[in-house]
Amino acid sequence: MNTLSFIIWNFDPTFFTLDLSGIGLGVFPIRWYGLFFALGFLLSQQVMFYIHKKEAGTDLEKQKIAEKYVESVTIYLIIATIVGARLGHVLFYQPMDYLANPLRILNLREGGLASHGGGIAIFFALWLFSKYRFNIQEGSIRSLFFIKFNRGYTYPQILDRIAIVVGLIGALIRFGNFTNSEIVGRPTNSDWGVVFARQATDALTYDPTGNGWIEEVDYRKDDSRELSDGNVPILVDITFKKKPFEEKSVNSFLESGINNVFARESEYFYEPASHKLEYSLTQQNGQFIATISTFGVARQPSQLYESFSSLLIFILLFTVWNKRKMKTPPGLLFGLLMTTMFILRFSYEFTKENQVAFEEGMVLNMGQWLSIPFVMAGIGMIVYSLKNKNYGTGS
Repeated sequence: MNTLSFIIWNFDPTFFTLDLSGIGLGVFPIRWYGLFFALGFLLSQQVMFYIHKKEAGTDLEKQKIAEKYVESVTIYLIIATIVGARLGHVLFYQPMDYLANPLRILNLREGGLASHGGGIAIFFALWLFSKYRFNIQEGSIRSLFFIKFNRGYTYPQILDRIAIVVGLIGALIRFGNFTNSEIVGRPTNSDWGVVFARQATDALTYDPTGNGWIEEVDYRKDDSRELSDGNVPILVDITFKKKPFEEKSVNSFLESGINNVFARESEYFYEPASHKLEYSLTQQNGQFIATISTFGVARQPSQLYESFSSLLIFILLFTVWNKRKMKTPPGLLFGLLMTTMFILRFSYEFTKENQVAFEEGMVLNMGQWLSIPFVMAGIGMIVYSLKNKNYGTGS
């Protein structure tokens, strides 16, 4: 990799900050991840409206029933995804940590969602949706969850139509992971390596008192230096706030606190042991600007691999459905989703860093072991669907 073939990702994951400190509730950052998460379900619902209205034909009454059907199944999908993904992370990755403090399970702000857990919960929730039919008066509160008709879909057919939009939801969620600089890949010398710089930026600018030193942190490539142990040379421009700082105090601050930050962020930056921080200090309009020479760890953008492939899976499944609609073999779309998505997930795990320490000694990590039964179930569903000749039984 030459010095021009990597990306520095310093994206601010906070979309908007909701300040409720005036009423004693504190400050709540609204993240891009949450926005993409919500957008995934919103767009997917619109796709499902289209699918079910097409299958309902030109009958306006059937189209109204289709709308209520989609509204109900969307609620099942959202609840199952969030609850299942959270419990999946707890059970598969950190069971002892959460058993020691069960209330932490409810703290979604600390992160920790497992797609395998979400998948299992979706299977169960949609099974309930297909099995139980409730004759509820239209307009009641419970009709949000249970509708008068389930339109005659079998369980495999319900799974098929949800399978179409799962890829779209997954694409947006994984892109949200990229905006959060999380689920990062392993170090790479490829031309598309990414230096995830945001954690260092947050550490440098963290200032709960409002009296900190640093106003802004920017990064750029350093074309004047060669690679060091495979790590890429970068320059970090740190702009200090407009205060009556003395040059001596700024130098002292840089050589102690700043050096510690880059040494501590060894997952994303490389500073040789006992290495003296290299920097230059200038002044512009009364502000000190320090330019630091360091090295970044370029990593695989694994989140983007999964995001792009999930989008392709969505396009594939929608295209297959669009050719035959209700005549699509029941279970085929769901089988294709499971097989393709989790084979790819198994493969992408080779490009990722392990999420928890116990995975370090494993031949395959937890994500790969969990993907195997999903792939087998997908293959089984494809075989079942191609043998089943009772197509197009929905009404």
